[in-house]
Amino acid sequence: MQHQEAMALTATLLAAAGELTRRIHDGVVDRGFDDLRPAHGFAFTRLAPGGATATELAEHLGVTKQAAGQLVDELVRKGYVERRPHPDDARARLVVLTERGRACTRAAEEAAADAVRPWADLLGERRLRQLLADLGGLTRGGPARPMW
Repeated sequence: MQHQEAMALTATLLAAAGELTRRIHDGVVDRGFDDLRPAHGFAFTRLAPGGATATELAEHLGVTKQAAGQLVDELVRKGYVERRPHPDDARARLVVLTERGRACTRAAEEAAADAVRPWADLLGERRLRQLLADLGGLTRGGPARPMW
């Protein structure tokens, strides 16, 4: 692949990622969660499975522990997460989604399905699943992070 083609591919993938982020965020807002930024959604992806410490969240987002702590404080104030004692470490606190946070996560999942529906219409289900497999093989399952 020539340099110009590589740059075109890079720009296209970044544009697609930006467009998906925008469409998912807009869908979340349309579903009543209008007090969040896209960066919150990236945090929710780490918290949704079973919670995380602020340190783990910082690592996932690629930010300092202080920045992650501020983000958690904001999400606590808004009612999306709560801090609980960590079951395995008495010194740590586990940050978990509240019912409001889980509802927002469900809204984001619905918005994501809406966002990729036009891709399925254009490519067809088989090619879209192949695209998912191909991109998954390239990224090795690393965390999705906001571009700060």
